[in-house]
Amino acid sequence: MTPIDPVPKPRRNVELVLLILALAVGIGAQALVGVDRQKAFDTDFWFQSGLLAAAALAFHVVLRIRAKYADPVILPLVVGLNGLGLAMIHRLDRVGEDTGNNQLRWTLVAMAVSIAVIWFLKDHRILRRFTYISLAASAVLLILPLVPGVSAGEVLGASVWIKLGSMTFQPGELAKVTLAIFFAGYLSSNRDLILLAGRKIGPVQFPRFKDLGPMIAAWLVSIGVLVFQRDLGTSILFFGLFLVMIYVATSRISWVIIGVVLMVAGGFAASKVFSHVALRIDGWINAFTPEVYGREFGGSRQIVEGLFGMANGGLVGTGLGQGRPNLVPFANSDMIVASFGEELGLIGIFAIVLMYLLLFTRGFRAALGTRDAFGKLLATGLSFAVALQCFVVIGGVTRLIPLTGLTTPFLAAGGSSLLANWIIVGLLLMISHTARGPVDTTPLPPGQDPEAQETPPLLPPKPATAPARSGASTDAPTEAVKRL
Repeated sequence: MTPIDPVPKPRRNVELVLLILALAVGIGAQALVGVDRQKAFDTDFWFQSGLLAAAALAFHVVLRIRAKYADPVILPLVVGLNGLGLAMIHRLDRVGEDTGNNQLRWTLVAMAVSIAVIWFLKDHRILRRFTYISLAASAVLLILPLVPGVSAGEVLGASVWIKLGSMTFQPGELAKVTLAIFFAGYLSSNRDLILLAGRKIGPVQFPRFKDLGPMIAAWLVSIGVLVFQRDLGTSILFFGLFLVMIYVATSRISWVIIGVVLMVAGGFAASKVFSHVALRIDGWINAFTPEVYGREFGGSRQIVEGLFGMANGGLVGTGLGQGRPNLVPFANSDMIVASFGEELGLIGIFAIVLMYLLLFTRGFRAALGTRDAFGKLLATGLSFAVALQCFVVIGGVTRLIPLTGLTTPFLAAGGSSLLANWIIVGLLLMISHTARGPVDTTPLPPGQDPEAQETPPLLPPKPATAPARSGASTDAPTEAVKRL
């Protein structure tokens, strides 16, 4: 008897309950900050909390209408992280500063753009048509910070910003989304070519040299970002994104080996040629050396102060508003994890990391559930991009790896980062809607390309078998059973 597939359930009511809990966490943190600043439950608090709650509930309503089978956990997790970030940024605002309100404005804009993605993008597979347009868009976004008249110049040693009137914007944040779309489209279309057998060295089979073109191109893009924009974090993010996506597409460990070799070689050469990379590494290794600590450029004061702040927080933290995270440079952006570590303690940091871990796993779950290769690769790439960004930031703050200029997704101050990450959330929700929803068994209209509807799953190709001889049986196991 053939088992009957269970009917998919939307789970939107579960999302609503979790969303209310997430809003309680974010708004509660904002209330605690207001109590410390003697501005508890004033007009600004109710106005800001009302805007965040209205935007989150509007997002929920749109999902009920357009993507009712979307993952019910992703939106509450992101709203909770975003709410915590808003509370900490408001807490760190000095007199006359408006960073917290600016972050709230960017949050509303980013959520509106993410809602637009869900509303107008009926099927994530449509994006496959824009594979090479996404590549061109990525190139433009990466070149813009170097164009005179548009570039904001060198800010804090990196040339990654452009001017938008009185504001600045980091187009490289959007480039990680367009690059993920390009990689997913390219790899899902050319996977058979990439899988052609190459030389085998021991147990590892390497690809042919002429098939290494995409890997070399991604490596050169990463080195170009490092050389011309002086941005170590974005360089690692772009190359790591491609490396993971090509591994998922081919299941070949040889790509990982080649990628790691290229990454180590490029990093070693950059540390010898470019002074800003060498200073970052020196500040990481010799952080507690007095000469390095007091150095004006490339010093370790930021790292050391962050470590002392987290040590002061201990297990349970000093409490929101009770610490001194403002002593750390860039406490509301690059070092916001250290700020949370001081005021929420090790338990608070573990809770935040767990929220990120749940977010990554829900993205990977959407990748596993969707039935087309493009969707699998896109969901994997977008989820990994956020995961790698968190690892690089938290690893730098805790001195596990050198500190980079990346921001913590949804927590740190920065409009461009918020916008890009909320777009990623919208795309993941659409992919999860397809993965969790009922299978569409409607026949294709005449002349429509079936490849655009569904792509075979990402599995290694079966070895070609020789054609059967005339008169020979094509069902060898059956014949053997009969003879027995």
